[in-house]
Amino acid sequence: MNMRLETVRSAEKKTCQTISQQHHAKNFASHVFNQALMQQTLPTGVYENFLQALSGKEPLSIFSADQIALALQQWASAHSATHFAHWFQPLTGSPVEKHDSFLSWDKTGHAMETLKGRDLLRGEPDASPFPTGGARTTHQARGYTTWDIASPPFLWKNGEGVTLYIPSLFFSWTAVALDHKIPLLRSNEKLEKAALRLLKLCDEKATRVFSTLGPEQEYFLIDRNLFLLRPDLLLCGRTVYGARPPKGQELEDHYFGTISDRVMAFMKEVEEEAIQLGIPVKTRHNGVAPAQHEVAPLFEPSSIAVDHNTLLMQLMKQSAIKHHLACLFHEKPFAYINGSGKHNNWSLATDTGINLLQPRKNSPLFLTLLTAILRAVHDHAALLHASIGSAGNDHRLGRKEAPPTILSIYLGHSLEEFIHALVHEKTPIADLLRTIDLHLPYGMMHESDSTDKNHTAFFAFTGDKFALRAVGSPAHCAFPITILNAIVADTLHLILDEIADSVKERKLSQEALIEEILPVLRKHLKIALPILFGGNAYAVEWEKEARQRGLSNIRKSLDSFAQLLERKTQRVFDQILNEEELQSRFEVLVERYAKTLEIEARLMIELFQTQILPAATHDLQKRAQAVKGISDIGVQPPLHLVSCVQELSNAIDAAICAVHEVAALLPQAAELGWEAKAKAYCELLEPRMNAAREIVDVLETLVDNALWPLPKYRELLFVV
Repeated sequence: MNMRLETVRSAEKKTCQTISQQHHAKNFASHVFNQALMQQTLPTGVYENFLQALSGKEPLSIFSADQIALALQQWASAHSATHFAHWFQPLTGSPVEKHDSFLSWDKTGHAMETLKGRDLLRGEPDASPFPTGGARTTHQARGYTTWDIASPPFLWKNGEGVTLYIPSLFFSWTAVALDHKIPLLRSNEKLEKAALRLLKLCDEKATRVFSTLGPEQEYFLIDRNLFLLRPDLLLCGRTVYGARPPKGQELEDHYFGTISDRVMAFMKEVEEEAIQLGIPVKTRHNGVAPAQHEVAPLFEPSSIAVDHNTLLMQLMKQSAIKHHLACLFHEKPFAYINGSGKHNNWSLATDTGINLLQPRKNSPLFLTLLTAILRAVHDHAALLHASIGSAGNDHRLGRKEAPPTILSIYLGHSLEEFIHALVHEKTPIADLLRTIDLHLPYGMMHESDSTDKNHTAFFAFTGDKFALRAVGSPAHCAFPITILNAIVADTLHLILDEIADSVKERKLSQEALIEEILPVLRKHLKIALPILFGGNAYAVEWEKEARQRGLSNIRKSLDSFAQLLERKTQRVFDQILNEEELQSRFEVLVERYAKTLEIEARLMIELFQTQILPAATHDLQKRAQAVKGISDIGVQPPLHLVSCVQELSNAIDAAICAVHEVAALLPQAAELGWEAKAKAYCELLEPRMNAAREIVDVLETLVDNALWPLPKYRELLFVV
């Protein structure tokens, strides 16, 4: 029996770990040094200075930083922490950390444990090893990290130790933003200024506005030992080979199905740890594809939600190992079944508790904001596509399992009809609440939601928020939300400038204000109308209609990245990212795209040469010997047996040629720059890789099952 089959059998014997059930509300944020804990442990003046710094009214003093650092160290040490780390999020998309102990010298030269304010406010990692798009090089290497005071420090358990993590921002010696967090915070500030202008116009009271986010995280769980037998999953996160299994998701029996014991034990542990870290996990369920699952949190301010989503993914990977599982976040780990996304549910809220995207009848505030969003997404659709683009996400988008590559907006029937009536100066039909009568003997009536659900929409309104459904599962939330904030803020400012020219300084009632601003809103809505679509965006007819509407259809992410260099993008990103920072992100995206395809191609070649080809030729030899053996005893070999040998021989030959085509292109592109290399890989290499995979996958269905070295889809997807 080969290693694969032995591993499959051993996987059946694994038992799930027992996890004690805890009350979530009671233990929420118990490992977080939050504001409530700060108020308890800090001197009143220090805490007040922190609150003022948090609101941007005054800087955090060195004295306050020292006091906060001391309280942090004492709290962390009481929980067995011996080290601290600036935890930050560079342009790799994954969090990083450098650990330092609390060890220091006192004035007399004796060893002591302490944390000083300067350690809290500044770390000095080397910036050049991280992707910077040329903003930092080996001879210009200095970078800095500093505590993001809006994100509370927390305790992280790893192995046998506990570390104090300090959520931090990452920037260069020349003040270039080198992480995902700084642009997000800047975009929130720009959006807040625009939203406060709108609130003032509508006579609404608030002092703060911020974007909110609730990312629904999809992922796959497979047996860890089977995972370790797949070098492609280990190094790329996706299978570069794998034949279609006899059963996938055709029976639609996995979505919301009963959660297996091993998976439930994993989910419970993740939830308990997440709750202690202040991550408000709310929902868990099976996904559409076999072995796929989803976790969703409550809504939070986007800057906190981004930290929590990044931390949750880190936690899930760590917890999976304890349960002999592997947690996969790739957008498309397996062909032929659904991939995984991270649905970014986005809205705007005020410090007075108002959700600005909650529809209100005859509300100039809601109508103006909605108009700005529709116009922004219409004008910057390609830029929004760049925010979710990657080589991995290209495998998922447009596959009738995730949003198509054509960007459209779904508002729901009632709201879309309302917008059309408004544009064409007709009397809008009131959005009446609808009830559903199930005709049951109990006489129960159910109130329906204001919109249906359209999973084919790239950007969908879901009643009081918009869902950006195209974000890939491993993606960092901050980049798409930064772009969404930026384009909406820019467009809202433009619309408010036009309204200001009309309204002047007059104080108008809500009814009078609506009449005054309608011509401005109508103009912008008319321009944005082509992007509204409530039908099936997977349909072939939609692609033709979208072309007639003038909507772009970006099939490859690489073609969208240049949007970051456009003049209008530089205007949109004013006060968020300068020209150098936008250029750096373009280069990072292009380089990562090329490297991803190159790594996958190398893996395809290696796996075929070292595992698949030896197994296939061994099988061919056995079958040929069988035919010869039959002939040697004077019996005519069955024609079908001879045909099977020939079929296998032909398949091996075709596979060798196809993989050779992949291998031949790599050295040809070796001397190209990253942009040229990415283009060559996208247009020439990837089609060859797809062709090679198709042939090798056929080979998998022909080779003796006992000889095939790589775990098959049926084992990866249905063993846990």
